[in-house]
Amino acid sequence: MPVFSIFGAICNKKYHNNNMILLVGASASGKTEVAKMLMKKYGIVKAITHTTREKRLGEKNAVDYFFVSKEEFLKMKGNDMFVETTVYNNNFYGTSKAEINDGKVVVVDASGLKAFNDFGSSRVVTFLLEAKESTRRHRMQGRGDPEEKIKERLKNDRVSFNKEKIDKTDFVIDTDDDSIEDITDDVYKKYIDTLKKRK
Repeated sequence: MPVFSIFGAICNKKYHNNNMILLVGASASGKTEVAKMLMKKYGIVKAITHTTREKRLGEKNAVDYFFVSKEEFLKMKGNDMFVETTVYNNNFYGTSKAEINDGKVVVVDASGLKAFNDFGSSRVVTFLLEAKESTRRHRMQGRGDPEEKIKERLKNDRVSFNKEKIDKTDFVIDTDDDSIEDITDDVYKKYIDTLKKRK
């Protein structure tokens, strides 16, 4: 039996076709780690987004992101190859139309969430992952982010993830105290329950 549970395997077969999970959250809210755990435990594949930012230690091209130059990114955008694009910390990010497929999870920022909501697909189940600023600072320090970058991200996130501005999601999940595995299980259960209701 694969890594994911029997329950997960049954649900994969029955509900994953034409359905996606969307995760949004401020820097170090846990969205990327949850996406990885969804793949490991439940066989959901991460939609790989394009970015012009530099690779962090341990990241791999075409695994964590498609790392491209700004020139390449803007050419793709001009050719209408993205569902959504955004600029964050002076870098471009975008989800290409080619990555929107069955049984995938996509990680976006606040503007990406709005773009997907405007797209209006009932096949996308959206989750906002939240954590205290102090928790997120500690996580960024733990992964080796420069202090000036941490301050910049936290400052930007206070604006982008202001509760009065951010678009509505199907669910909001606090990631402060639970393990990544527990958070992932919660996301997956809510995802499956939502798809059953939308059938």
